[in-house]
Amino acid sequence: MTEDDERIEYAISNTVVLRMPKQTLSTFGTTNIHYYLLTKPVYTDLMGKGEAADETVVREGRVITERPKVITPSYLINLEGFSKYARKYLESLAEKYGSNAPGIFYSYKNEPKDTSVVSSPMKTVIERINKEIDSNNDQLSTIIKGVDDMWDVSVMKFIYEVTESSVGKHMSEMGSQGLFDIDRLGVPAGARQRIEEMFAIVQRGEMEPTDLKLELDRWGLFGQYEDRFLSLFR
Repeated sequence: MTEDDERIEYAISNTVVLRMPKQTLSTFGTTNIHYYLLTKPVYTDLMGKGEAADETVVREGRVITERPKVITPSYLINLEGFSKYARKYLESLAEKYGSNAPGIFYSYKNEPKDTSVVSSPMKTVIERINKEIDSNNDQLSTIIKGVDDMWDVSVMKFIYEVTESSVGKHMSEMGSQGLFDIDRLGVPAGARQRIEEMFAIVQRGEMEPTDLKLELDRWGLFGQYEDRFLSLFR
């Protein structure tokens, strides 16, 4: 195990989600979660027991989860940005479950906002933030206790846990609408629905046609939609 691996493992082991959002991730829309990430200052251990022991770093930000997408292993293989090792793994999934086995794909964006150092013990800060969330009846806020110099890993652990708590609901709700049904070309109904939505968004001028073209290429469907796609430019 490399030094980086050890640091990541340490951050994961020492990250605790103290308060999960009361609302799970949306099945058919975007979810915007406000997080409070609390850590001990990285210099605490260097200074020993003293003033720094009663300081807490508070990072605020938002995790934005896009609407979950229905995908297949063959779709993932056509995504860019994967190493040859990752592609080999995706190919093994396609062999094991079938290239057209449907699943759910999640996209996330982390938007850090403010960072402050509070001259209060972490327990006191946690109590204050909990009261603030309760008074605002905020259904989409979370409190995370993490590691200062690996704080983004702490955010990633939260993302994993909140997704894990939502995926069962997503599978049930998407399945009940037939979005995992596969057509004769191996394309899930959810993907067809998304393509139709993208055509409408492009026609409204709210999306670049290149994004639609990329999605069609990932599914190997550009030929089927080519005339309709080109008509967008007429």
